[in-house]
Amino acid sequence: MKFGVVVFPGSNCDRDVAFVTRDLLGQQTRMVWHQETDIDDLDVVILPGGFSYGDYLRCGAIARFSPVMQQVLSHAQKGKFVIGICNGFQVLTEVGLLPGALIKNRDLHFICDQVLIKVERADLPWTQGYTDGEIITLPIAHGEGQFYTDYKTLSKIEDNGQVVFRYAAENPNGSLNNIAGICNTQGNVLGMMPHPERASDSMLGNSDGLRLFQALLEKMATHVSV
Repeated sequence: MKFGVVVFPGSNCDRDVAFVTRDLLGQQTRMVWHQETDIDDLDVVILPGGFSYGDYLRCGAIARFSPVMQQVLSHAQKGKFVIGICNGFQVLTEVGLLPGALIKNRDLHFICDQVLIKVERADLPWTQGYTDGEIITLPIAHGEGQFYTDYKTLSKIEDNGQVVFRYAAENPNGSLNNIAGICNTQGNVLGMMPHPERASDSMLGNSDGLRLFQALLEKMATHVSV
């Protein structure tokens, strides 16, 4: 499997993700500059955390116009895998691959912490390494992580089973329905505010996030062998 990590001006979690896919999991990984227009060689596209374009206007608002994003849209529409982490999640909502928006945290300050996350769906390629209802611990680090949308869209997200992760013990940012991560209706596009890549190395005392990447590899391996 080949991973591509998109690098926008201001990305700062790109190397963390690449360390997981390339060094911990031994997968081909290349850094994709935001001006690239050919990503056909990739199986999985990762939009990492950070502050793309300095978060001017609002988080992800400028990154959506980067040339590579048209390729990411096409990649997703072909059924290939896309994950947006933190700022990457914000970009995915801005470009329309995921519904809703990420707005300023309820208390209007940046949060950097480890939180308990409930796995709502363990049947996706991303989450088959977990169990339904399992509580895991993942780091968060954001100033605009409050998931928000209108009531009608929220109802659709819930009814369609698009909520993948929820904040478990407490809601750190005011997200509607404690939502921490969602997917598209097909399940190939995932957006989440917590950072699984920061909980992937056992040397750091937590590898709950590694199972997300491992699950996808196992799913792809099964698909190839069939």
